[in-house]
Amino acid sequence: MPVITMQMKKTTPETKKLLIEKLTAAAVEVTNSQPSSFTVFIEEYDPDSIGIAGQPLVEKLANK
Repeated sequence: MPVITMQMKKTTPETKKLLIEKLTAAAVEVTNSQPSSFTVFIEEYDPDSIGIAGQPLVEKLANK
């Protein structure tokens, strides 16, 4: 059972659905496996729990 894990900031259910569909489709294309063999986990984090270039993402988003 191949597992695909996506770690990211919180997002909408629609975005998660699209990610699951497209990540699975890409894995199927590359591995020539059946879609039913893949499991996708989306791990969501609050922007204050993510750091980029030494700065919390919540601050980077506020400064946009």
